[in-house]
Amino acid sequence: MKRIFALFSVFVFLAVVTGVTGCSGKRVQKEQGPVTLSFYSNMTDVQADLQQKLSSEWSTATGNKIEYSAPGSSYEELLKTKMAANELPDLFTTHGWSVMRYSEYLMPVNDLPWAENINPQIKPVITDKNGKMYVLPMDVDIAGIVYNVDVLKKAGVNVDDIKTWNDFDKACAKIKASGVVPVHMGGKDNWTIGQFFDWAAPSYFVTNPADNERDNLKNGKFNTQRWEELSQLLADFVAKGYFNQDVLTADYLSDQQAIAAGKAAFGFYGNYFYNSAMQYNKDASLGMMPIPSRSADDEPSLISGERTAVGVWKDSPHLKEAVDFLNFLAKPENVKQVASLSGTPAGLVGVTAEMGNLKQYYDKYTAVKTYPYFDREYLPSGMWDVMCSTGADILAGKPSAVKNAAKVMEQNFNDKYTK
Repeated sequence: MKRIFALFSVFVFLAVVTGVTGCSGKRVQKEQGPVTLSFYSNMTDVQADLQQKLSSEWSTATGNKIEYSAPGSSYEELLKTKMAANELPDLFTTHGWSVMRYSEYLMPVNDLPWAENINPQIKPVITDKNGKMYVLPMDVDIAGIVYNVDVLKKAGVNVDDIKTWNDFDKACAKIKASGVVPVHMGGKDNWTIGQFFDWAAPSYFVTNPADNERDNLKNGKFNTQRWEELSQLLADFVAKGYFNQDVLTADYLSDQQAIAAGKAAFGFYGNYFYNSAMQYNKDASLGMMPIPSRSADDEPSLISGERTAVGVWKDSPHLKEAVDFLNFLAKPENVKQVASLSGTPAGLVGVTAEMGNLKQYYDKYTAVKTYPYFDREYLPSGMWDVMCSTGADILAGKPSAVKNAAKVMEQNFNDKYTK
């Protein structure tokens, strides 16, 4: 009898352990009642507000809860820390890195009901070499340079005449002479500095068919002299007084306010900036232009990539609920809200975003070539912060900042590059 009891006790113990750990050995939490999901996002201001609203709507409908977090400029470092600990949020936005950085942590979405409707413009960007996709792209980021139409008109600048960076320089000189700040940058939020390099670097490295560094960058060769030329472009703009005087203490919010109010002309931001800025002046006339080329033998270009892309952590203890929330976000009415607020095309076909005044610019520049965000496609992971910090030194006018920026970029590229 004792032997039978002992065997029975072992059987019960094993059954309990199996129920707790599951077949994979990972801890599986059996929920009793509502669950709480964590949802982290790199979005800010009105875009973050909309994500919070959608999270609340799903919570109300299901009885579950969502802890939503939008930490702003600290987002990338926060996610890196959580990756290192393998303790990621149940859902998170991938800010352009769904394949290269986050794919090993994300659940593939190919079999979800909306996957077949992903916009062809964004599908190649979010698909790995094996054909797997890992995120819901709620909108498609097609970006140029945002500008205040009235400011350019008063300064006598025709945006269609701006083909090269030299043309852009001349336009800035006219705008400055009219008493308006040519370029507004909120360097306190240092990601805005990185934006300048992400916008300008393609014209120096990849867009010219006859003179580009695409293959070299892909094969681990960094052209230091070319980056020095790019850094000098920024330094020249600083020296000529084209930036707001408080460029290192102003923030991204001040960029929106200044350009909407006609106190500045240009912003190196995607078209999501348009609707955010319009919140501060509904009568503002804003437009979008392509990014100038480095030389006259090349053409202006646009940038494309992920904007609002949401994925599910593959090891989430609430996988079923997380997928349900992702499917909720994929509803046409929700995709439309996000894309319309961003002023960008929707990430799913069959959904038409309300782009308002911006639509004319998408139509106008439909034949302009688009290129991926430079750091996402051509630089090793982890170099974004290097662009921001070296750019800040240039804006501050530090001695040898231009040469130092090129050397630091080269060193980090070589250190971080992997075949």
